[in-house]
Amino acid sequence: MKITTWNVNGIRAVIKKGFSESIQKINPDILCLQETKAQPEEVMAALKDFKDDYQIYVNSAKRKGYSGTAVLSKIPPLDVKYGMGIEEHDQEGRMITLEYNNFFLVNVYTPNAGQGLKRLDYKAKWNNDFKNYIKQLDQKKPVIIAGDLNVAHQPIDLKNPQSNYNKTAGYTEVEIQGFQSLLDAGFIDAFRFLYPERIAYTYWNYRFNARARNAGWRIDYFLISQKLIDKVKDVIIHSDIMGSDHCPVSLILK
Repeated sequence: MKITTWNVNGIRAVIKKGFSESIQKINPDILCLQETKAQPEEVMAALKDFKDDYQIYVNSAKRKGYSGTAVLSKIPPLDVKYGMGIEEHDQEGRMITLEYNNFFLVNVYTPNAGQGLKRLDYKAKWNNDFKNYIKQLDQKKPVIIAGDLNVAHQPIDLKNPQSNYNKTAGYTEVEIQGFQSLLDAGFIDAFRFLYPERIAYTYWNYRFNARARNAGWRIDYFLISQKLIDKVKDVIIHSDIMGSDHCPVSLILK
């Protein structure tokens, strides 16, 4: 089974940049999208070419053109839930949970701490509530978390750790500890588990020619319940696929 995650930075924009060809090339069984930046009917219209092959689930923010998630699944889920049941978080359309026979899949677009770290306190609250939600799921069935968690966990996960530490959204101690708390709760960063020393990024700022210089961040993840880690065959970072400031990442399960 192949599960792919991709922050598309606007579904209507990425459709015009070879999105369909890229997804056909990857050919995932399940595709998790973040930052769709569109209302449900707009997402469905953008993904019309996929309706024959995939069931499509959409969670949009109340605020138009902001945030949003979607899942395309060839495998019919047993159940689908939108959000985590906390209105403060759920109005931004950041989560879809799908239950399958052997696991829960949580597609998530974690809030950004924002310019000047103005949302850092909110993100800390989100991280804690998200962890509690995931732990409850994990008591029922193993969980796969897929998505843009908006944090680089270790110095190896970004090009310039020293200049960004505690100054830049995505690499503050508050965010690092929020991510670490998921690992402490029993989840495993599948890519780093397989490739403990490999330098690879999933996001490059559009400014400063960052992608051409490979001055990036690894902020898109698969976090796996310990109970599932022996099923992980590979994690592939598709850094050659363009269309967004993030690239897709695929989890291959045995």
